Amino acid sequence: MAENYLHSKPVIGLTLGDAAGIGPEIVVKTAAKGVLQQYAQPIIVGDERVLKRGMEIAKVSFDYKVASSIEEAVKLSGLVLLDTGSIDAYSVELGEVSSVCGKDSATNVGACVEFCKQGLIEGICFAPNNKKAMKLAGFTLNGAIDLLSNFFEFKGYRGELNVLDHVFWTSRITSHIPIKDVSQNLTIKGILNSIDLVHKTLKRAGIDNPRIAVAALNPHGGEGGTCGLEEVEIINPAVEQLKQAGINAQGPFPADTLFIKLFKGEFDVAVTMFHDQGQIAMKLKGFDNGVTVMAGLPHPVTTCSHGTAFDVAGKGIANPGAWENAYILAAKMAGIDRMNRRE
Repeated sequence: MAENYLHSKPVIGLTLGDAAGIGPEIVVKTAAKGVLQQYAQPIIVGDERVLKRGMEIAKVSFDYKVASSIEEAVKLSGLVLLDTGSIDAYSVELGEVSSVCGKDSATNVGACVEFCKQGLIEGICFAPNNKKAMKLAGFTLNGAIDLLSNFFEFKGYRGELNVLDHVFWTSRITSHIPIKDVSQNLTIKGILNSIDLVHKTLKRAGIDNPRIAVAALNPHGGEGGTCGLEEVEIINPAVEQLKQAGINAQGPFPADTLFIKLFKGEFDVAVTMFHDQGQIAMKLKGFDNGVTVMAGLPHPVTTCSHGTAFDVAGKGIANPGAWENAYILAAKMAGIDRMNRRE
């Protein structure tokens, strides 16, 4: 990104998500509140018909400008739509998995990545996509981070972090694998890489010295090796190495009390050993506010932690809170990246 920015605020590319889900509805609800322009210069990448259908479902209206190319879009101010003309929203069956919708939603994310690589936008916030629909359309992924990494052609270490209310963060060492495979996938190197990424990502989000709490794997923290050896042989040695490297990590803490410490404000982030160890606590605490950060990528990429919610699509009752928080965080991270580039 060149230093002669066209806009005083970071330019964020955003997508409407799967047209059969709640994505268009929650984006337009956020747009109608003026949030998009408040925190960044937004460029919506998607079909105008999807945007209009979302407005009809949400019963909101607002003004926006339409561009036919990204070069035109970045020169405009206010709420801008880059109209892809790629899908007829009114032919889409709401609440149904469709390869057509999967192709459209994934392709729009890919377009935003390309615009980042060209230096035309500074971050991405995408509305919920449907993994099954994208797979039916021929895309290869286990999670959204895979899709983004493929588009960025990024080979480095990356992962998904979650955050509530811009305050409570969590990450995980293993993610979308069976529980029976968790232990064999825990290594000192993996923990070091993961927590180094957590440290860098929180600093990228404006936390200067992230306080990192690391979870144990076994009940009661392994009870000194009498209830599992992973804490003794893997997790604790990794934590000690992190401390020596100057990273403010502590633990391992028993997982059943770890989130009490996090929610009391004793730590900035909890790092768990497997997916549900952290996600249950976070979603119970604030399902409608959760944000997912695609950490480690060259540009900030965020989304809401919930999915396409096909069961309520088209009813006008979807809560936009999580996606709104995701957009605000993408804008904040892009702004910090911009300041760091100037230094």
